[in-house]
Amino acid sequence: MAKLLKQPLKLALIQLASTADKTHNLAHARTKVLEAARAGARVVVLPECFNSPYGTKYFAQYSETLLPSPPSEKQSPSFHALSAMAKEGGVYLVGGSIPERGPASDNDGKSLYNTSLTFSPKGELLATHRKVHLFDIDIPGKIKFKESEVLSPGNKITIVDLPEYGKIAIAICYDIRFPELATIAARKGAFLLLYPGAFNLTTGALHWELLARARATDNQVYVGLCSPARDMEAEYNAWGHSMVVDPNAAVLEQLDEKEGTVYAELKGERVEEVRSGIPLRDQRRFDVYPDVSEGGKFEE
Repeated sequence: MAKLLKQPLKLALIQLASTADKTHNLAHARTKVLEAARAGARVVVLPECFNSPYGTKYFAQYSETLLPSPPSEKQSPSFHALSAMAKEGGVYLVGGSIPERGPASDNDGKSLYNTSLTFSPKGELLATHRKVHLFDIDIPGKIKFKESEVLSPGNKITIVDLPEYGKIAIAICYDIRFPELATIAARKGAFLLLYPGAFNLTTGALHWELLARARATDNQVYVGLCSPARDMEAEYNAWGHSMVVDPNAAVLEQLDEKEGTVYAELKGERVEEVRSGIPLRDQRRFDVYPDVSEGGKFEE
């Protein structure tokens, strides 16, 4: 059987400190992406809403038009900045996420999305993932947040083929709580699940590491979570703690809440070793329950 990960890969997750100044955020992201590229990273990931503050009242203000693609630089400065960063650094770049303004006809006029763009080392757009599961929660006395007040959900699973390495899957933040997305991506051959995400101080403390390790345990693949850095002066306080987890659910590297970059060396042999020791893939009982990977809508 061919390796899921064809050759060793250095991954970088950039825990970025963003501000209300989009131009500054894009320039700062470029500095950090090129720094990661010089350090040998071949896949680089930015956080959720890396170009803007995170919050329902900010999505419309910072939104950019991505379709038809490619947009003009006026329509989407972030699209062009990400493309240029990927090309300049010669890296695959998962551009965290940005607020996207879709056609006014979308979802009864509710046309904002939380969207991740992935670019090739040549600066070409490879994939677009719109956040599938919207962050609507209410924990009494702790946090109440409702993305669906302003956002619409995406409707596709996103798997990207990196020819030299293999397939990766991209989802956003709250998507990690829904194991079906991860299971389908893993069964379709992904060796790495990437989640740009801005968990908060309540849910981060409870479930951030737990969910990363759970998705790795379920699927015996690498998992990367990329958070914004924490800013206690902002209205929304991100958890931070960007991390990389191996196929056996061991935390390889993890940051604290401050700005920084996580690096990790991913190896195909590790995936094979874990899967041969505990052969979940061959032990599933599809005579008892359905194979969820037989369904689904895909962005490939």
